[in-house]
Amino acid sequence: MTELEAIRTRHSVRQYLNKPLKPDELTQLRAEVDACNRESGLHIQLVINEAKAFEGAMARYGKFSGVQNYFALVGKAGPDLQEQCGYWGERLVLRAQQMGLNTCWVALTFTKVKSAYTLGDGEKLTAVIALGHGKTQGIPHKSKPMEEVARAADPAPNWFRAGMEAVLLAPTALNQQKFLFTLEEDGRVSVQPGHAFYVKLDLGIVKYHFEVGAGKENFQWK
Repeated sequence: MTELEAIRTRHSVRQYLNKPLKPDELTQLRAEVDACNRESGLHIQLVINEAKAFEGAMARYGKFSGVQNYFALVGKAGPDLQEQCGYWGERLVLRAQQMGLNTCWVALTFTKVKSAYTLGDGEKLTAVIALGHGKTQGIPHKSKPMEEVARAADPAPNWFRAGMEAVLLAPTALNQQKFLFTLEEDGRVSVQPGHAFYVKLDLGIVKYHFEVGAGKENFQWK
């Protein structure tokens, strides 16, 4: 499965089977976490066999069940932390999908179990990503029309449209899709977040999707 195929087939899953991750799955996931941390400077951690984070009232409100594994998105506090966690976290989400696993982004409806992950000096936990073998494969979310979230001279190049098609499949907080992509006159692409909860986290996620859909060789960010 390619990353683009993973984008098209992946949906958020909140209920998981009582099925441990296999040793080879753990090896692959840890290798991907290590690669993301090397490239980004983040301190993302894979937490396994830890159910307390999803046993509280908030998790029940979020309709989570059976979650025992998650990615803890940790990094140095700063103005770009949420966007960075969104970008690299989504890379992990798609890698998990390629492996046949299921995921769900979680920013509020979980309990912080501080013994489950490590925070270095100046670091903070931004969000987590539930991970495991889902009871279902989830269902597609509704998307806004492309014209509401993209600006480009008509006709837009195929690579731009392909990028936006991938963007509209991206998970965002409360499915808010609060962003605007613009194909500038110089051929570069800019993206402006809206005003809502966790829009910077969403920004990183949708930028990763755009790169996969459009092809990084076809454009530069402004």
